Amino acid sequence: MTRPLDGITVVSLEHAIAAPFCTRQLADLGARVIKVERPGAGDFARAYDTRVKGQASHFVWTNRSKESLTLDLKQPQALEVLSQLLENADVLVQNLAPGAAARMGLGYEALSKEHPRLIVCDISGYGDDGPYRDKKAYDLLIQSEAGFLSVTGTPEAPSKAGNSVADIAAGMYAYTSILSALLLRGKTGQGSHIDVSMLESLAEWMNYPLYYAYDGAPPPPRTAASHASIYPYGPFQAGDGGTVMLGLQNEREWKLFCEGVLKDARVATDPRFDSNARRNEHRDALKALILAVFGALTTEQVVARLDEAQIANARMNDMAGLWAHPQLKARDRWVGVGSPAGDIPALLPPGRSNAFDYRMDPVPAVGQHTEAILRELGHSEAAIAALRAAGAI
Repeated sequence: MTRPLDGITVVSLEHAIAAPFCTRQLADLGARVIKVERPGAGDFARAYDTRVKGQASHFVWTNRSKESLTLDLKQPQALEVLSQLLENADVLVQNLAPGAAARMGLGYEALSKEHPRLIVCDISGYGDDGPYRDKKAYDLLIQSEAGFLSVTGTPEAPSKAGNSVADIAAGMYAYTSILSALLLRGKTGQGSHIDVSMLESLAEWMNYPLYYAYDGAPPPPRTAASHASIYPYGPFQAGDGGTVMLGLQNEREWKLFCEGVLKDARVATDPRFDSNARRNEHRDALKALILAVFGALTTEQVVARLDEAQIANARMNDMAGLWAHPQLKARDRWVGVGSPAGDIPALLPPGRSNAFDYRMDPVPAVGQHTEAILRELGHSEAAIAALRAAGAI
C-alpha cells in the first residue's frame, strides 16, 4: 500500500499546537516526521495536563506517528546535527519564537542556498513582517485580535472557543500550504517559503462576520448557541430537561416545521413569522411558542417529530457522548495507537480513502529516536556519547 506522502521527510522545530497539528497530518499521509525537542522536558505541551494515562491531552492528539529527536539548538554540535538532517529533508516546519529560527541560520533565504528543493514553513502569530511581527501570540490572544470573541458568547459576555481554534486554523493552512508546495516542487523542482500567520488564518474563518459588518454596518450580535441572523436555529429545551439543537434554512423547511413539529400550520403564515427576517425580529415571541410545544414532549419525542418532518437537528452532546457516539462506532473511526503509557484510542483522520490507510503509529517519548537517528546520520557510539555528555542531545 502506498500512501500519498511516503518518502517525504519533514523536520519540525515545533511546540504547542499549530505546528504539531500540521505535521501530524503530514505523518497521517505517510510522511516521516522528525520532531526536534528540547533535551529533558521536550515540547512544553507534554506538561499541559495528565489526562491520558498521565500524558497531556493536547500532546497525544497532535504527535502520533512521529520520531522524537532531542537537540539543544543553542549548542553548535546540535545545529550541526540539524544541518545534517536537512540535507535529505523535504520540508522544515517551525513555530519557534519570532525571529529565533532566522537567528540560528534557519531562515528560508539562508537555507535555500544550500537546499534549493527544501520547503520551509514558518508558523507565527502575526507573520514575518508588519508592526505586529515580534509580538508573542497564544490562541486566546489571536481569538481576541481576530474579532472571534466579539461575535462569540452571550450579549452580556464574550466567550472563547472551547478548543484551540486559532492554532487549529493555522495548523490547517500550514498543512494545506505544504501539500501545495510539494505539488509545485514536482512541477518546478524548486522548494518554496510558506509564511503562515495565526491572525490571518483565523481572520479567513471570520469572513462571514466581516462581510455582515461591511462598510460600517453593525456586526452580528453575540447570541450564545443560536445563530446570529437565522431563526429558529439553535438550542431549545424539551419537557424532560434535555436540549435539542435545530436549524431551519429556508421557507420550505419553516412550513414543514410548523406543520409536522409544532402541529399548527397557521403559525407559518403568521405575519410575525412569515419570513426569516421577521422571525429574527420577533425571536422572543417565537421562542415562547416553540418552548410551549416542546415543554409537553420528551427529548426523544421532539427529535422524532423533527426527524419525521426532515428538519435538521442534533442533541446537545458532551465529551462522554462523543466518545460513545454510535455513528463514529458504526463507521469504525476509532483505532488504538501506542504511547509511552500504553495503547490509547485515537480517531482516524477525516476523509476516508479507498486508496490507502492512514498511518497511525505511536506517540513518542521524549528523545525516543535520538540515538537511532544519529546512527542513521553516521555518528559513532563514541560521538553520540560525547554529544550526550555535552548536553547537546
